[in-house]
Amino acid sequence: MKNLFSTITILFVVILLSGNSFAQQWSDAQKDVWAGVEKYWDVDNAQTFLTYFDDSYMGWSNQSLVPQSKANTAKWIENDMKNNTPILHTLTPLTIWVKGDFAYVHYSYSQLSKDNKTGKETPSSGIWTDILMKKDGKWVLIGDHGGKTSGDKNNIME
Repeated sequence: MKNLFSTITILFVVILLSGNSFAQQWSDAQKDVWAGVEKYWDVDNAQTFLTYFDDSYMGWSNQSLVPQSKANTAKWIENDMKNNTPILHTLTPLTIWVKGDFAYVHYSYSQLSKDNKTGKETPSSGIWTDILMKKDGKWVLIGDHGGKTSGDKNNIME
C-alpha cells in the first residue's frame, strides 16, 4: 500500500510539472490571429502601430473611465512611444476565438521598457482582450480592453 501511495504521488508530481504537454493546441486560424497580435506588439513606432487599428476602433484601457476612439487612443500611444522605448516583451495567449473574419484573443503580457529621459528600465505586466477583424489580409483591432494590472505602479493609458 505504501508503494502504491508513493507511485501515485510521483505520478501526480510528474503530471503537474509537465504542464506544457497539456498546452492548448491551436488551429491554423487561431495561429494566424495570434501571429497578427505578435506583429503589432513587435512594432516600435506609433504610426506603424496605428495601422493595426481600424477606423471603427473603440477600446477601453483599465485606466480609462469610458471607451476611447482610435483618434483619442492614438494620442496616448504616440505620447507613450515618444517617451518610452520597449526593450522586450513576452505574450501568453489564453483564449483565441475565430469566426470568419472576426476574432478575439485573451492574453497576458510582460514587458520591459526604457524611459527615454531617465534611461530607467521598468517592467510591467497585464492582460488584454483584443477584438479583431481581418481586413485586406491583415488582422486589425476593432476593440480591446485591458492594460497594466492594478498592482503596477507604472500605469499609463494605452
